[in-house]
Amino acid sequence: MTVGSFAERHIGTDATAQRAMLDALGYESVDALVEAAVPASIHAAPREGSRIPLAATEAEALGELRELASRNRVSRSLIGLGYYDTLTPAVIARNVFENPSWYTAYTPYQPEISQGRLEALITFQTMVTDLTGMATAGASMLDESTAVVEGMLLARRASKSASSVFLVDADALPQTIALLRHRAEALGIEVRVVSFDEPEAVPEAFGGFIQF
Repeated sequence: MTVGSFAERHIGTDATAQRAMLDALGYESVDALVEAAVPASIHAAPREGSRIPLAATEAEALGELRELASRNRVSRSLIGLGYYDTLTPAVIARNVFENPSWYTAYTPYQPEISQGRLEALITFQTMVTDLTGMATAGASMLDESTAVVEGMLLARRASKSASSVFLVDADALPQTIALLRHRAEALGIEVRVVSFDEPEAVPEAFGGFIQF
């Protein structure tokens, strides 16, 4: 078996296994099996008119990808609005993102990736509750705007308040306010943008979001 081949290394069978299966089926080669299984009327000439290059080995593919990546021009990001460059502490990178017990998959549908993501989220939530002393903490898998919407929906379900108003900090990012209003409209929730500088002026509501 050629260990550099993607197909043979990751999804293929070795020569011994292939020979055993072909012998059981009564064919001399995989090509002979395909010829017998696929009607001749729909056969296409090998690579006729194809511009796709021949399959690369894993090492060759990595080299090509690195060469393509080297052409990227790294520019300063000016997007702002909550999207900034960040530093990932080494302990987080090693124990979460690089932890093979969370992402190594030995089955085709990769359940460990899903399970590892859930473990990372519950670890984050536990840390936040420990730091803040709050009873619950959210851990959205998406962006900040979606995370805030999830918080609003949770507050609506958990609150016993008769109010249908959800308060939003005037300093909240515009995309967050826009998504809150979009999701709230269909649920009959009124989103009010207010300043929390004067707590006594804050109206009755079932929940609120304060930008930090």
